[in-house]
Amino acid sequence: MQTISRRLARDNLTSRSPIHSLKSLYPLSDRCYGDYDRRYASTLTTKGIGHLVRKGTGGRSSVSGIVATVFGATGFLGRYLVQQLAKTGSQVLVPFRGSEDSPRHLKLMGDLGQIVPMKYNPRDENSIKAVMAKANVVINLIGREYETRNYSFEEISKEHGGIMRFIQVSCLGASKSSPSRMLQAKAAAEESILRELPEATILRPAVMIGTEDRILNPWAQFAKKYNFLPMIGGGSTKIQPVYVADVASAVVAALKDDGSSMGKVYELGGPDVYTLHQLAELMYEMIREWPHYVNVPFPIAKAISTPRDLFLNKVPFPLPSPSIFNLDMINALSSDNLVSEDALTFNDLELVPHKVKGYPIEYLIQYRKGGPNYGSTVSERVTSEYP
Repeated sequence: MQTISRRLARDNLTSRSPIHSLKSLYPLSDRCYGDYDRRYASTLTTKGIGHLVRKGTGGRSSVSGIVATVFGATGFLGRYLVQQLAKTGSQVLVPFRGSEDSPRHLKLMGDLGQIVPMKYNPRDENSIKAVMAKANVVINLIGREYETRNYSFEEISKEHGGIMRFIQVSCLGASKSSPSRMLQAKAAAEESILRELPEATILRPAVMIGTEDRILNPWAQFAKKYNFLPMIGGGSTKIQPVYVADVASAVVAALKDDGSSMGKVYELGGPDVYTLHQLAELMYEMIREWPHYVNVPFPIAKAISTPRDLFLNKVPFPLPSPSIFNLDMINALSSDNLVSEDALTFNDLELVPHKVKGYPIEYLIQYRKGGPNYGSTVSERVTSEYP
């Protein structure tokens, strides 16, 4: 009898497929796992090839239909953009040119196989085409505030290629008439891209604030080490800093709209305008140090930072990367850098940017003496919830 029972049980199992057994235990909705419902069709605007296949409900284990090559993904803005793309089920191709450890931190942001590092040579056109071959979206974030022995501003800003959706992240204030070579190169890159790809979207973010930023971090480090902060030009220049995660959200919003962003230029600035001195006051308040400033006029600041640029390619060894006394950044900050009155902004992408004061700069508590609950400006432990 036991032999007959085992045989009947075995026959019953083999007659039903594993998928049938799974469905009997966990009924699946075809609507959520197929491309039959228009609500789950891709919103990616393409050049006449129809909607892309999209499966799932929109989480990181879904398939959004977007395969994005993100140049500069290992940089400051790149990690925030990769995270936002990956959590919606997009596959992200990450070109990198350094160590294989460079993109390692990005692989955790997406589901298995969704973050694909690809080594490439930015000076080899075939190498660039290879990393874009499987993508339907290309996003270029490459940029740097200073030149190196290997790459000039012009070389850093020229990478682009043919693709159905192309988003170029430039800089607020990009202009051929700017005293900054970086902003000149950004303007030339914009012109080149729009000439080859009129449907490309250009985003011009202001100075970005975030955990890995290149303005408040150097200031806090300098203030902690030397107990004062140089204020170039008296700190009177006005800027409109923006939270880096908001810029990443703008890239994704432009990518997923109905195509209205194609061929347009957006200027992305934060909701508040600060002078450099006001921003430094905000930094000192967060790190709990007594503010001490040294006014450095623009001519003196340029004289201090000029030798690095003069000897950059004339010495047989790499020079230190500039932090505060960066000649090109000093030139860029010699005039106010604000969003134009008639420009397309976050509002046109249906986004509301964060205020800089508060959460976006809480990372600065790492510079407090004695730990996050202490600091030079407090004499006892602070128990309030707000840092």
